[in-house]
Amino acid sequence: MDPLDVLTSLENVFPYYQAIFSADEHTIVGYEVLARIRTENGVESLGPFFQDESIPDEYRIDVDRVVLSLALEHALTSPDAYMLFINQNANLLMNDHGETLLSLLQSFEEKGLSLNRIVLEVTEHDFEGDIEQLHHLLTYYRTYGIKVAVDNIGKESSNLDRIGLLAPDILKIDLHTMRKTSMPQAYQDVLYSLALLARKVGATLLYEEIEASFQLQYAWRNGGRYFQGFYLHKPSPDIQEATLLKDKLRQQFEMFISHEKKRLLSIYHLSQIFEEQLQRIMVKGKKVESYDEMIALVASHLTNSSFRIYVCDENGFQKSANIVKHENTWELKPEYMLKNWSWRPYFLANIIRMSVDKKGILSDVYSDIETGENIRTFSYPIDHQHYLFVDLSYDYLYEQDAL
Repeated sequence: MDPLDVLTSLENVFPYYQAIFSADEHTIVGYEVLARIRTENGVESLGPFFQDESIPDEYRIDVDRVVLSLALEHALTSPDAYMLFINQNANLLMNDHGETLLSLLQSFEEKGLSLNRIVLEVTEHDFEGDIEQLHHLLTYYRTYGIKVAVDNIGKESSNLDRIGLLAPDILKIDLHTMRKTSMPQAYQDVLYSLALLARKVGATLLYEEIEASFQLQYAWRNGGRYFQGFYLHKPSPDIQEATLLKDKLRQQFEMFISHEKKRLLSIYHLSQIFEEQLQRIMVKGKKVESYDEMIALVASHLTNSSFRIYVCDENGFQKSANIVKHENTWELKPEYMLKNWSWRPYFLANIIRMSVDKKGILSDVYSDIETGENIRTFSYPIDHQHYLFVDLSYDYLYEQDAL
């Protein structure tokens, strides 16, 4: 679409709304404002217009203000106090240090609109200026009650340090890569890291571009409080009833809860199986003279489930070789003796936990550094200073439905 056609047809520019649903109440809690224009061919998105950097800044700002004013007017007169998520190009916002936008919002505040309902969306990886200045501007906006969301996380390369500096109230995580039922473990690990970041900075997670039930389940399972996407609600020119999907979402979440409880119970039972197996093996191994003999004994009993076994002390120094399975043969690798693994995430925390609880721990699924496969590790306290680590193979975990 020719930019001039847009600028000369501002009377045909108007907002569309895409609903955002909550996990706690199963209702619509807000809407993202999207720009549309009526043309001879029907309603068209203005996304390409705003993303075209060849169009002068002032033109894009003018069109955005038309759309935003209409959305704010509607929010002012609506009986529902929904949140309004407004997309802002951070580079354009910094042109006048956000004063034009703030003046517009304050003019509606004077009419009775609470600015606590406004969520300002910015995309960190598109910003080309000084991130410290953007941080100061967003902090200034917050003094008026405006919330800040960082958008499109997971869609492009995002700098976690910059996101942490901005300290957003909401992180919008894009699930566009998760359009197939299988998703690379590496990508799941990235999303998990973002969930940890959200927890660290005190941000709420909003998962967007949800297009199927399994994506909604993933978002729910990974700390999502808010959800958005075509599976739930396609953008429309109208505001919906807040309870639009309340019954449907409650039923789906109950199903998710039931599935998750079964999964967690299955993992608990798997942990119990290894706890009992290793207790019996340790009784048989009381007379072994070295940790290498001990891991060879353990390997002989766990050959169907494990592919690597070793012993470390309480500080993470390896006190045995690695015993590694190649096909159906176990081989000792003495070069791993005295390597230190205390740098691994949760290593020392798990050592303390085993020391106190006097029982083993089954790890989360993670990608093994050497094999690249998804595995789990069962850690077991031999005594108060030494711990056995049993790496469980992908094939075994797959058979046990423990991935």
